[in-house]
Amino acid sequence: MGLPDHCITPEWPAPANVKALQTTRQGGISTAPYDTLNLGLHVGDSPQAVARNRQLLEPFLPSEPVWLEQVHGTVVADADSASCHVQADASIARHRGTVCVVMTADCLPVLLCDEAGTVVGAVHAGWKGLAAGVIEATVKAMGVAPHKLMAWFGPAIGQEAFEVGAEVRAAFIAHQARAAEAFVAHGGEGKYLADLYLLARQRLEVLGIRKVSGGNYCTYHQKDKFFSYRRDGVTGRMGTFIWLG
Repeated sequence: MGLPDHCITPEWPAPANVKALQTTRQGGISTAPYDTLNLGLHVGDSPQAVARNRQLLEPFLPSEPVWLEQVHGTVVADADSASCHVQADASIARHRGTVCVVMTADCLPVLLCDEAGTVVGAVHAGWKGLAAGVIEATVKAMGVAPHKLMAWFGPAIGQEAFEVGAEVRAAFIAHQARAAEAFVAHGGEGKYLADLYLLARQRLEVLGIRKVSGGNYCTYHQKDKFFSYRRDGVTGRMGTFIWLG
């Protein structure tokens, strides 16, 4: 079954048995400001609407996704054995049909798989989790040599819209000096525009992961297509799904 037009099919050189799906804000039943395909139960939307939105995705998924309670940390759940709503910011799966998912509305969703199609992972990489090492933790949990892994970046806030303070820049530079390349001074003293895509790419490069795709969207500026917390404050959440078929 083909995906609906309002969803995004990740374009990356993944094995044929690795399946992935990226939702947008389109195609659901939620009303403003959650219009329309909000998948987040924690943002103030009607639980009935969220449940229906999730049901609309069921024909395209092999099983109920393992929904996480995301806290901007580095815990990685094993979706093959985890119950829904486990507190974690990433999950991995080795069993066929187990669906990993992360939800975002500016933070960077990262999908991972190996060249052999034996393990997949989904990562919620906001700046806090990214700085703390959530990508590194996920790669370690996958148990595959990093050079055999590949990544896809889903929609996140673009650099031109992501202003941060000096403490954010300092946190990344403390880990990796070249992270300075991902920050451009902006506005008042101590303010910078941060490139989440580049920061994530740098982390992957250090690990030895060279096959990186995606990263072509800006949730903030593409209002008709994506939710954005930075833009709207009260808003919905998109889902980024991956599983082994």
